[in-house]
Amino acid sequence: MTGIPTLTAHDGTTLPAIGLGTWPMDDAQAEEAVSGALADGYRLLDTAANYRNETGTGRGIARGGVPREEIVVTTKLPGRHHGHDETLASFEESRRRLGLDRVDLYLIHWPLPRVDRYVDSWKAMIKLREEGLVRSIGVSNFTVEHLTRLEAETGVLPAVNQIELHPSLPQDDVRAFHTDKGVLTESWSPLGRGSGLLDDPAIGKIAETHGVTPGQVVLRWHVQLGAVPIPKSADPGRRRTNLDVFDFELTPDEMTAVANRPRRRLGGDPDTHEEF
Repeated sequence: MTGIPTLTAHDGTTLPAIGLGTWPMDDAQAEEAVSGALADGYRLLDTAANYRNETGTGRGIARGGVPREEIVVTTKLPGRHHGHDETLASFEESRRRLGLDRVDLYLIHWPLPRVDRYVDSWKAMIKLREEGLVRSIGVSNFTVEHLTRLEAETGVLPAVNQIELHPSLPQDDVRAFHTDKGVLTESWSPLGRGSGLLDDPAIGKIAETHGVTPGQVVLRWHVQLGAVPIPKSADPGRRRTNLDVFDFELTPDEMTAVANRPRRRLGGDPDTHEEF
C-alpha cells in the first residue's frame, strides 16, 4: 500500500485523499473504528453532532496514539442550531464531546433554505476560524446557488463541500464549480449504500481486471475525479481494503463505465431536505 496523497483547497487546507466516515455508528462502535482506523493509516475522520457519536470519536482519537497534528477531525453543525450565536454554542458542545481544544474542519451539515439562517451560521464559523478554534470551515450538501450566496454575502467561500457523490450521482455541475473555485469535494455514501452498486457486473469486470474488489474500483473512481471519499466501515479488513486504492489506475473508458448508470439520489435534496 502506498502513502495517502493529499489535496489542497483555495485557503491552503489540505485533506488526505480518503477518510473514514462514522455514520451511523454509536459511541462504542465509533471509538473502536476510529482507534483502529488510525492504526490502519487513516488521518481524516468524519463525525457530526447529529451522528451522536462525537464522544466515541474523541475517545478513539485519544486511544489511537497518533500525534494530534497529523489528524484532520471533522464535525458538523446540526440544523437545530442554525443562527450566529446558536452556532457558536453548538460548536462548544461538539468540542466538549470530542474532548479536543480545536476542530480541524467544521461544516454546516445541511443548508435548510426554508429556515434561511445558514449565512448567519457561516458568519459565526468565520469567527471561529479567526479565533483559531477551527482550522478550516466548510459546508455539506450545499448547491452552487448556496455556495455563491455565501461568497457574495461574506466574501468567504467554503474550503470543502461534502456532498452525496457516487457513480449514480456524479454531481458534474457542482464538482465543476468546486474545481473552478478551489473548493474540495468530499463524497458521502461514496459506495452507493444499499443501491446494489457493488454488484454491478461492469464494475465487477473492472475489479477482476485490476485484481481488486468492486469497492476499491468505486473508491478509485472518486480519487481520480479529485473527490475525497469517506466510506464508513466498522470491519477492520474492509477498512484496510478501502484505504488501499492508490496502487492502480482506472483507464478513461473504465471511469466512464463505472458511472454508466441510471441517475439516482439516495439521500435528501439540498433544496428541500430538513434535518434538525
